[in-house]
Parts: sequence; C-alpha cells; structure tokens
Amino acid sequence: MPRTGSAPSRRMPLARWAPVLALLLAGGAAAEEGIPSLTGQPGDAARGRAIVATRQRGLCLLCHAGPFPEERFQGDLAPSLAGVGTRLTEGQLRLRLVDGRRLNPETIMPSYYRTEGLVRVGPAWQGRTILSAGEIEDVVAFLLTLRD
Repeated sequence: MPRTGSAPSRRMPLARWAPVLALLLAGGAAAEEGIPSLTGQPGDAARGRAIVATRQRGLCLLCHAGPFPEERFQGDLAPSLAGVGTRLTEGQLRLRLVDGRRLNPETIMPSYYRTEGLVRVGPAWQGRTILSAGEIEDVVAFLLTLRD
C-alpha cells in the first residue's frame, strides 16, 4: 500500500542508480572506493544504531562486536565495529552493506540491498532487500559516528 503524507521519499531515483551499478559491476579498485548515497539524503544515526543493535532487524551483533555495553552476546566472527568510522569511508561502508561480495566473494555478511543472484532465499524474500535504501543510509550514518 503506498504511503501517504508529505514525508520525502527515501527511494533512490532510477537515474541515480547508474553510477552505483557501474561501480558494483566494475569490482576491484573502483568498488573499493565505495558507492554514493542511495537516497541523496543523509541518514539518521539514531535510527541506524537501532538497526545495528536490534537482533531482529540488522542482525549485525550476531557476527560483530562493538560499543554496545547494554547488548550481551556480541559476535566475534567479523571485525569489531568499534572505530569503523575511522577505518572506512562513507562509500566503503555503504558498499559493504549493499553487497559485500563485491569485495570478498566468500564473505558471510548478508547483502542487505541486493536482490539479484541470491541463493537460499525463501519465496517471501524473492525480489526484496533486507534493508531499505533509507535504512542503509541510517546504518552508514551511525557507523560513521564510531570513531574510537
């Protein structure tokens, strides 16, 4: 059902996808530079933190640990999120969330904004992304705040 109201759309216009797709398809060094914003609007770091810390939504803490003292049982399969905002650029963070397989084909990290070429995806998720474009931007905004 379409949304109503005056809130701006958080979807990326098709024309803005061209450079994103080109970078993803290029792979290698071009992909490592990252990808531009999916919405053209800055994300909300508070909403991004909620996605990262909530096990029912982002599931990030299943594999990553980070500066979340209130969260028990953080993962150790992937790099810590502590200081990730100093280690990676905004575009690099976004690329890892959108489709980390462009950097490491063997990664176990989900492609949060990819719908093509996925295997072992149930019918309910066919053609759907795990996170919306706006949610990706929210997570990127939050991760950029993790500076130490």
